[in-house]
Amino acid sequence: MSAEPPMRRALELARGAWGRTHPNPMVGAVITEGGVIVAEGFHAAAGQPHAEVMALRALGRPPKPDAVLHVTLEPCCTHGRTPPCVDAILRAGLRTVVIGATDPNPAHAGKGVQLLRAAGVAVVEGVLGEECAELNFLFNHWITVGRPLLALKVAATLDGKLVPAPGEPRDITGPEARADVHRWRRLFPAIAVTADTLLADNPRLTARDAEGEHAPVRFVLDRRFRSAGRAGLRLFTDAFRGRTIVVGLAGGARAADLAWYEAEGVTVWALPGEEADFLDAWAERCATEGLTGVLIEAGPRFASALLREGSADYLFAYVAPRLGGDPESPTWFEGVDCPLRAGKTTLFGQDALFRGYLG
Repeated sequence: MSAEPPMRRALELARGAWGRTHPNPMVGAVITEGGVIVAEGFHAAAGQPHAEVMALRALGRPPKPDAVLHVTLEPCCTHGRTPPCVDAILRAGLRTVVIGATDPNPAHAGKGVQLLRAAGVAVVEGVLGEECAELNFLFNHWITVGRPLLALKVAATLDGKLVPAPGEPRDITGPEARADVHRWRRLFPAIAVTADTLLADNPRLTARDAEGEHAPVRFVLDRRFRSAGRAGLRLFTDAFRGRTIVVGLAGGARAADLAWYEAEGVTVWALPGEEADFLDAWAERCATEGLTGVLIEAGPRFASALLREGSADYLFAYVAPRLGGDPESPTWFEGVDCPLRAGKTTLFGQDALFRGYLG
């Protein structure tokens, strides 16, 4: 039996925890005997058992001599909030392990494979490796760079307009593309908008799907706290307002503004430094809080600034097959060249999503 079908099932299991494992990666595992899947498991949340352990528990007995463990990510070999999976594999007596992606964590990378092989376990690496690695692109960036992946998201016309022409429908893309945005919102542990977008659009910044409504951390990038005292803003009044964080510069914070946010139940990060340091200081604070990625839903000027300054790591560009927008609004890539690495294109009806790493 090819190793790919069990690995595809392991990937499917891993995606079952979409957006729920931060700051850990999503991982799925299956055990086969005689080429037949006999047990499955996945990592459901940080602090809970890893996928390999869940699969072994589901098996509920010693594996047969021909048993094979298929796991989307290299088994861990260090003791964190849970014991090392390599130890569990060896105790169970598994003799063959098939791995999708190598763990990018410097504490683990390649070491789990070495320990398994040293104990006489046959290890096959790289089965559906690209898909397994891409599943955890947020974790991969965070664990290797030490900062959250900042992903810029735009929905644009063919000529780069994010704002419709006066009198045109507000939504540039169709319902299928908009549903995909909610899928990514569900993955990212945080979403960010500027104060300009907050005041102009009054967004909800939640992920809405068949399972209901989910709120990640919701950042308002408001360097001078211009949103203080504004009535009727959803991010400050809805049931998820405890997930809203207004980020500004400490030098621009007035005591009355900070008191207003506190009374509304909204958290404030008043960051040190100057205007030029703002985004770096925010990203550093996100890193200390364990946020692996932030989806930035930007207007045209902020999007251009992020690209021009090299502040965004990743791009989600939804493009609708139409021309024209508000003639007074600039394009989102004004004067910027932004090639993508490891780019991917997906169609949603007539709309297209172009995504990949920037720089």
